[in-house]
Amino acid sequence: MSTEHASITSFRGELTRRGGTGDVVILPDSAHTAALAAAALGCEVGAIANSLLFDAAGEPVLILTSGAHRVDTSAVAARIGVGRLARADPAFVRRHTGQVIGGVSPIDHPAPVRTWIDPWLRQHPVVWAAAGHPAAVFSTTYDELVGMTGAVEVDVESPADDGA
Repeated sequence: MSTEHASITSFRGELTRRGGTGDVVILPDSAHTAALAAAALGCEVGAIANSLLFDAAGEPVLILTSGAHRVDTSAVAARIGVGRLARADPAFVRRHTGQVIGGVSPIDHPAPVRTWIDPWLRQHPVVWAAAGHPAAVFSTTYDELVGMTGAVEVDVESPADDGA
């Protein structure tokens, strides 16, 4: 009998259904930040794809951003054509993703969520993202992640940021 958390099992099924080829890794401890995940995996923090859910006047918006970047919500809201992006509260995140903050995956949500991706992730041959639970991650590539999510590229940083 499996002792794997149901959200990870569900994620594995969806990953397979969408043609994902990466490995799901269960970390010894929760990795609810990009820095913790990168340390546990031995990779650069920039190779961690954070799945950040925002509330756009009641509509969920998922931004897949490099762990090395902070999302400028005002700039991104203007770029994607929504009035405002607010940080989603835990109940909103759970309702729209079926997952908890710190473990939100880019896929396996109860209903499709409009998704955007930080093009900076492209520079990493392997990208890691949450696999439906704070202690689970999976490996993928930028192109595979875009293919599985339908994400559209968006610069997540403010116009004054130079990326350095």
